[in-house]
Amino acid sequence: MTEAGAYRQIPGGVTAARGFSASGVPAGLKKDGKLDLALIYSEAPASAAGVYTTNLVKAAPLELTRRRVAAGTARAVIINAGNANACTGERGLTDAAAMARAAASSLGISEEEVLVASTGVIGVPLPVEKIAAAAPKAAASLSKENHTLASRAIMTTDLVPKEYAVQVHIKRSVVTIGGMAKGSGMIHPNMATMLCFITTDAAIGSEALQTALKKAVDRSFNMITVDGDTSTNDMVLALANGQAGNPEIKTDTEDYRLFYEGLLEVCTALAKMIARDGEGATRLIEVNVTGAPTKQDARLAARSVVGSNLFKAAVFGKDANWGRILCALGYSGATFDPTRADIFIGDVQVARNGGAVEFDEERATEMLNQDPVTVFVDLKSGAYSATAWGCDLTYDYVRINGSYRT
Repeated sequence: MTEAGAYRQIPGGVTAARGFSASGVPAGLKKDGKLDLALIYSEAPASAAGVYTTNLVKAAPLELTRRRVAAGTARAVIINAGNANACTGERGLTDAAAMARAAASSLGISEEEVLVASTGVIGVPLPVEKIAAAAPKAAASLSKENHTLASRAIMTTDLVPKEYAVQVHIKRSVVTIGGMAKGSGMIHPNMATMLCFITTDAAIGSEALQTALKKAVDRSFNMITVDGDTSTNDMVLALANGQAGNPEIKTDTEDYRLFYEGLLEVCTALAKMIARDGEGATRLIEVNVTGAPTKQDARLAARSVVGSNLFKAAVFGKDANWGRILCALGYSGATFDPTRADIFIGDVQVARNGGAVEFDEERATEMLNQDPVTVFVDLKSGAYSATAWGCDLTYDYVRINGSYRT
């Protein structure tokens, strides 16, 4: 366990919070009997919040879930991998609703209390009959211990499951916030090919939860990139069932600040796991920008550098080509004076005032061989800062995406 600020990391992922259980089972959507159906369940009705992809093309499960989250409460989430149920027309909406019905029937709850998510290949009808057949097994397998099985069941090209949880002391109560995520390719700011499910036993209303979630997503999942693509199914969902027994958290209070810090920690940890597990990636990249005239300028600058394919390829090759960093800053849309920018790769300064400076190439190569690779940029044009995360661009990225559908 680790401690930082007002929160403490604990094991348990999406089932760490009181009253939540999860499962992961094979439904036959993937080959070779792999896990491909996950279920998350709350013993009590929970406040619900969600943030969704900005892509104009939105998958059927996302459309259904967004409507149900707007009602304010939910009890369960059913998630399948292997098929995105996207660009499937009216049938897609019918199949998404059928997924929810199958889960609701197996759990003995109302269909309207079930949220739905899917990930996988686009444009292929969902074999919903397989999900309906597997839903009773998923419900029967629910437990506190099956959080990792659930996180594995939502993976597509991910190499590792992604889960994280923290505890926060609020008044005299201990509030737990946990979650799981998937994502490896088609990752870019403003939501990417990623799903994230966060659970908490905090007592907090849906409006306050929505406010906290959107702010946390902006600082975490919207600050990662792998390849510049944004998909059709992406969402972050949060459920809060109130079983911690704390006084209800209201916005603009100290309780809210403490809760938000814990939520941001969970979102940031999961976001960095996604970036580190980028398709074909060998190293995480972290870009820290300081000295920007506005917060937005700092965000634009950091995201531009971490998203530069040229710089990502240079990291893979351990080439301290700082010109690619300055170039990415220049087209980022951020306002700054290029003749004042300083750039560091790890502890090696590679540019000063927007120009060349002598540096130790061997030491810079060592810094580029670290994981994570850290880049520091001081624009010396203001007081704002931001951090973004990504990964290197490798030969394996092309190999994976050259045959993704087949």
